Amino acid sequence: MFDRAQLAALAAVHRRGSFELAAAELHVTPSAISQRIKALEEVTGSLLIRRGSPSTATETGLRLIRHHDEVALLESTLAADLPGLAPGPQTLRIAVNADSLATWVIPALAETEGFLFDLVIDDQDVSQEWLRRGEVVAAITAHPGPLQGCDTIALGALRYRATASPGFFDQWFPDGVTAAKLAKAPALTFSENDRLQERWVAGQVAGRPPVLPTHRMASSQAFVDACLHSLGWGMNPEILVRDALRTGTLREIIPDTPLDVALHWQFTRLAAPALQPLTTAIRKAAAAALV
Repeated sequence: MFDRAQLAALAAVHRRGSFELAAAELHVTPSAISQRIKALEEVTGSLLIRRGSPSTATETGLRLIRHHDEVALLESTLAADLPGLAPGPQTLRIAVNADSLATWVIPALAETEGFLFDLVIDDQDVSQEWLRRGEVVAAITAHPGPLQGCDTIALGALRYRATASPGFFDQWFPDGVTAAKLAKAPALTFSENDRLQERWVAGQVAGRPPVLPTHRMASSQAFVDACLHSLGWGMNPEILVRDALRTGTLREIIPDTPLDVALHWQFTRLAAPALQPLTTAIRKAAAAALV
């Protein structure tokens, strides 16, 4: 029904943000990209790309991009049964939270052959939105669903510990952790979507939780390093800080108060057959790392 080259041009412009970068990816000229999208807009009778810096797809454009991705995955499944048709590795775009990527996801990706991975890194509380918008075909998310046209598999929970260096603890919490002290001690926040620190504090202090003064840094390893260097306290995956807690270079600011964040593997139903090898690897890796 739709021209594959036109759909590929649409997806490339949205994901690369410009006609020039899309042209370089597809090995054609920017003029060819523009002509393909114009032709597709004429066929659909809809605006598909908002031209700008960056250029982004409209809601209708995103629906077509999702269609493009799902068809490409279905064709890759067919190619597996008919090796003579194999077009090469298929690019798979999935949304992953940074802490999962830093702790247990990479082995699952490495175990899955036949894909080139295009990872969207976002908080587990909002990664489902990438799937809802049609920008990815699968996501590791904190939301179990339901989401129309998608299936969900529970993976387990990533365990976090509220950690700080002994020096930071002695400076800010010499008499223990209180709401008043938390209102002054610098915390660490991954992004504006990160609520882990707030959730943990709400479970530890009576009354209204304090507003946390916070550093923002979108890096799982930077969180650990910032804690080690007494820059702030933060919620770190237990897997990442297990050795530091064992040696005493980090400590829980309130002992034995983990926060478990349930994670789910959510994917479009149409892409499920093509995703099966990755789904198997994701479940295996999660079973070994999550609680």
